Amino acid sequence: MQTKALRMYAADDIRLEEFELPEIRDDEILIKIICDSVCMSTYKTVKQGEKHKRVPAGISEHPVIIGHEFAGDIVKVGAKWKDQFRPGDKFAQQPQIPGQLKTPGYSYPYYGGDTQYAIVPNEIIEKGCFFHNEGSYFEASIAEPVACCVAGFHSMFHSIPESYEHAYGNKPDGNLIIMGGCGPMGLAAISYALCTENKPKRVVVTDINDDRLARAAQVIPITEAHEKGIQLLYVNTASMDDQVEELVDLTDGHGYDDVFIFAPVQSMAEIGDKILADGGCLNIFAGPADNTFSGNVNLYNIHYSGHHYVGCTGSLISDLQEVVDKASRGLLKPAVMITHIGGINAARETTLHLPTIPGGKKLLYMQIELPLTAIEDFRELGKTNPLFEKLADSCDAHNGLWNAEAEDILLKHFNA
Repeated sequence: MQTKALRMYAADDIRLEEFELPEIRDDEILIKIICDSVCMSTYKTVKQGEKHKRVPAGISEHPVIIGHEFAGDIVKVGAKWKDQFRPGDKFAQQPQIPGQLKTPGYSYPYYGGDTQYAIVPNEIIEKGCFFHNEGSYFEASIAEPVACCVAGFHSMFHSIPESYEHAYGNKPDGNLIIMGGCGPMGLAAISYALCTENKPKRVVVTDINDDRLARAAQVIPITEAHEKGIQLLYVNTASMDDQVEELVDLTDGHGYDDVFIFAPVQSMAEIGDKILADGGCLNIFAGPADNTFSGNVNLYNIHYSGHHYVGCTGSLISDLQEVVDKASRGLLKPAVMITHIGGINAARETTLHLPTIPGGKKLLYMQIELPLTAIEDFRELGKTNPLFEKLADSCDAHNGLWNAEAEDILLKHFNA
């Protein structure tokens, strides 16, 4: 099987090239990648090369396929798995494999997301990290970053009175705040907050940029939360004279039962500490790049007010399966993360320059060639290109978001 893939040979050395995949073994599965979402973790991996703990030595001779947020179709099934999987089935996958550092997009020569075809190793299937998808390709593709947000919610904990046990998850009917929450991960967290079983009564989202706040309010409207019995507030903390006082005032003086820090900013984390309610939990969700990152916390409140602190990274298989299930039922909107669409020809430059490209998630379709294009530019491009006119109409009908209809239009246009 011939495939085209983006492979890493060394730090900052990634090449889009064609090569032959070997025949699958009886315990492997051949897959067709439809789309892959470019993750900042992939950019960091490319900058590090073999220094990254998940990247094996010797990639100059045995390059690995990069990209780990992908979905597609099953093409061929080895004899071992024919009772569970069939050609033509859609798949989703969990890239964080229990019990091993090796993972797709970092470690395998034939298994990653930035390729047209790939081979799923037996060890990944055996560990339940490869499973069926009943929804759209793009929602399964970006299920992994959304699952990290879900894991953040499940990591929260609160003490049960008169007990040494804890209740896990955000506090039901509580006050929840997502600080720095208008980036792609924050938007995913807002969407999940509106469909979690532990329904909060109030969700406050902060940012310091009015444009980001406006887009967040557009794609996840306050009215949507109101219909679910949740008060949703978007606030710009840059305009506040006293952030602690004014944020607590939004809770009628109660404080926040659950605080999420979505940017590795010391002052933000310290304000989060100060607005915790009695028994509240603070989650340092954003991963700091500085291994000396620290800040002041109120040790008195840990002792007398029962404050808890937690950090989390990655997700469990159950988190990703929850995302795929809720997205397929329309309860969760992973599309709020996506701002750009492109083809396999855009993979290399998008990955190398990811931090400097504005917007949210960049979703690339591996079976087509298309320049990386912002969704907000579809309408203007549609004046001269009928494809973009159709895509603009579809996205406009879905509140400006990428959607299953638009995906179908794109794939049919290219016969992909």
